[in-house]
Amino acid sequence: MREAGIGRVLVASLHQGIADILPTRLSFYENWLNAEGLREGTIGLAPLYAVLSFLRQEGEAYQMITTRAGEYAAEWTVASMPPLQRAAIKAAPAWLRTRMLLRLARQLVRNSYTGSRAISRFRRGLASIDVRASVFCTVREPASQPLCGFYAAAFTRLLTLFNMHARAEVVACRGTGQPTCVLKVAMLNGQAREGLEA
Repeated sequence: MREAGIGRVLVASLHQGIADILPTRLSFYENWLNAEGLREGTIGLAPLYAVLSFLRQEGEAYQMITTRAGEYAAEWTVASMPPLQRAAIKAAPAWLRTRMLLRLARQLVRNSYTGSRAISRFRRGLASIDVRASVFCTVREPASQPLCGFYAAAFTRLLTLFNMHARAEVVACRGTGQPTCVLKVAMLNGQAREGLEA
């Protein structure tokens, strides 16, 4: 039974990110991200919080690992989609594809941790994604840097996989003391805008 709705895609992508960036520390993190838990989807919230807490102590590696994990999560989410759904999204005009991908981004957030949800708005070529209850940003003391790079990387990779050249950026993070995590994606006819509006 899965405790607290931790998604396999989140745990597996974090595990792979750690293996890529800190291979010599992988055995340490496997105390919490063990093979049985990965296979059966039984990693709980407490072990995940422990892993994230220890990763934050790794310095710059935290950002690299969560970014890589977000990219893996997006790739595996797209790979698990029915081929017809992938083809329909790719064939859609840019304005519709954007909305379909925002829906997919919301689903990815929910599939990563069922306690989280994302609310997206799209207006004048600018998408705003509000991530509520981000599992990455639950900290005792405010951090100096945004902690939700996982979502920014995942959203950017999702867009890239469907030929939408834009980049998600964190503009507010609950881990730094903000009420919620907010990401902005600037798009214009499927192309990235030069500057992001705040």
